Amino acid sequence: MISVEALDPCSMPHAHLPDRATLLVTGTEAEPFLQNLVTADLASLSDGEARPSALLTPQGKILFDFLVSRIEGGLRLDVAAGARGDLAKRLTLYKLRAKVTIAPSDEPVVAVWDEAAPSDGALADRRFPARVFRRYEEIAADDGNPSDFEALRLSLGIAEAERDFPGSDVFPHDVLLDQNEGVSFRKGCFVGQEVVSRMQHRGTARRRVMVLRAEGHLTPGSNLEAGGKAIGTVLSAVESLGIGMVRIDRLVDALSAGAELSADGVPVEAEVPSWAGYALPQPGAGGEA
Repeated sequence: MISVEALDPCSMPHAHLPDRATLLVTGTEAEPFLQNLVTADLASLSDGEARPSALLTPQGKILFDFLVSRIEGGLRLDVAAGARGDLAKRLTLYKLRAKVTIAPSDEPVVAVWDEAAPSDGALADRRFPARVFRRYEEIAADDGNPSDFEALRLSLGIAEAERDFPGSDVFPHDVLLDQNEGVSFRKGCFVGQEVVSRMQHRGTARRRVMVLRAEGHLTPGSNLEAGGKAIGTVLSAVESLGIGMVRIDRLVDALSAGAELSADGVPVEAEVPSWAGYALPQPGAGGEA
């Protein structure tokens, strides 16, 4: 567990995130209801964390991703604000006779980051290796600087649905949910589980999020190229820092052939996120798209 100290949260770097919103799932059957649907293992979710998770299509692609945390009487889903209504509708389709209530909340979403966190109300954001937290209450009169949090997020290769990639377009492995407890391969069934488990056991994931550092401005949506061939796409960027979806087998082959990586003619270096445990394949290794 990350150590927590009693500090004044207003003195720490923080940002209110207006593009995020929360959905509360409460009731006596809230946890088993979600446990059978989402990718993360809720049985091991502690009170002091916000854990990444997702709701998939039956074909195993991400419909919605979110952070899940415990509240009294249920669970909180921290999701892209523009997707909250659609997530509520989708969960309602699965509800049937389950004793759960699905309702939006007007609580603010705040990111806090530094060497430690306030002891009251801060939840460790498990997408990050350490020292990044979520709060769902006002902590200061000012809004902080969301662009600072965006740069931190991109520097660590953390992708978010809606902001970086559209729904139904990527598998959990593509955006590293297999690397940060966002997917459980032991808890049993969830929507799309068969496809995702097969990718895990066969080791067929070939698209991965990578951190991009360029010699100039990076443009989201531009192709990443090496040796005249497209090997990926820039997902999001702040100036010369960004994240991309990269075919890592093609990247390795290109680099082995001495080709340089670029986006719109700007030289780019691609890095495996420091916290991620995946390895680049051997040159010439094939795989699924």
